Amino acid sequence: MFHSRLGCSSISFRHQDLGSALRTMTALGFEEIDLGALPGVCDHVPYELDAAAVAEVSAEVNASGLRVRSVNGDVGDLNRVLDAGGQAARQRHLDALLALTAAVGAKALVLPCGALDHNPVRSVDEDLDLVAGQLIDAAERAAGFGVELWTESLHFLRFCWNLDRAGLLADRLAGSGVGIVMDFSHIVASGEDIQAYLDRHHGRISHVHLRDAVPGNINLSIGNGDADFAGGLKRLAADGYTGRFSLELETRDVTHDERPAAAAKAASFITDLI
Repeated sequence: MFHSRLGCSSISFRHQDLGSALRTMTALGFEEIDLGALPGVCDHVPYELDAAAVAEVSAEVNASGLRVRSVNGDVGDLNRVLDAGGQAARQRHLDALLALTAAVGAKALVLPCGALDHNPVRSVDEDLDLVAGQLIDAAERAAGFGVELWTESLHFLRFCWNLDRAGLLADRLAGSGVGIVMDFSHIVASGEDIQAYLDRHHGRISHVHLRDAVPGNINLSIGNGDADFAGGLKRLAADGYTGRFSLELETRDVTHDERPAAAAKAASFITDLI
């Protein structure tokens, strides 16, 4: 029905509880998903993630029969300096997310590229060094769980919000094993060019999120914004990208009742382009 490399993020149906979202995506014909675990964005995974919660969520996801490509999580602002207690709490949360990632058979845990603030805590360079260091440490931890660590960069709402900062972060992560998640909507919302982003991140993309946008607005259904999906997907193929794509339809231009139909329409459109 849809291309085998195209999945759907559970964030697309964040208004539903986890079980309902899983059933919706299955009914639409998706076979692979990203699992949203972003506090304040998608509550499919509890933020207070203890061993019991990991077991409960993973059992529900595994029973659905859906494959999981990645878990999209957050362990706090990676460009903020923490004291020993804060760092220990972050480590516990990271380990719980990694345990969940492994338990659902996902390839990677995805973490953000800094705080929900474009302004640095100390300086741009110092904050980039700290974000990169935290991600690299997390990737080393992830290896012990048998999974990878990716970061979504650039992200219009986060510290690495434009091509310059995303590129500088990518430079710092070179050779570390930390993958880069590309999101069409964040690139467009930041006023950057898809082709320029791919020039800067050639050979570095591990996963691709799909949603439409206009400058300043990331929350549009595919076809309602300015994203050049045809050009971007063609370029990814030419660059040898063999990874997966995921509809992350955190949109605000359709009603909740319209979301399944909008997801199916987007999946058909993208399937024709892959």
